[in-house]
Amino acid sequence: MKSLIVAVLLIGLASIKRDVEVVKWPQLQEYILQKKDKIKVINFWATWCKPCVEELPHFEKLHREYKDKQVEVLLVSLDQASLKDKVVATLEKNDITTRVMLLDEVDFNKWINGVDSNWSGSIPATLIITKDNEHKRFYEQPLYGQELEKIIMSLNP
Repeated sequence: MKSLIVAVLLIGLASIKRDVEVVKWPQLQEYILQKKDKIKVINFWATWCKPCVEELPHFEKLHREYKDKQVEVLLVSLDQASLKDKVVATLEKNDITTRVMLLDEVDFNKWINGVDSNWSGSIPATLIITKDNEHKRFYEQPLYGQELEKIIMSLNP
């Protein structure tokens, strides 16, 4: 009987879908501008971008190791909203628990400069905002493991 209950619970937990917030630019912009007593790490990625998917586990590791050290990680998918299931599948395949927003904006010119005025639009890209929004650093390149951690450590979390 106990094994039947455990099996039912495990099946139930496995069927719980990962939540991905579908947002418009004003919602993401509000998050970017919001002052927090945390370092915000905002990574822009898509399922069709191989380097983006390869760096996801590094942002997940950062999330897990630094969430109690005043660092908040947000992954922003640039996939079309109609591909939300593919985004969820990619997150589940890579065991990603970090908060994820899917930016539902087809006009990239409408919002790219709001992230960083020098951004060409290529991904992966990462915006790191220091506590209380005092300083921003923008990286238009993949960030992995020690390099990502070194950047965060330089900001004194």
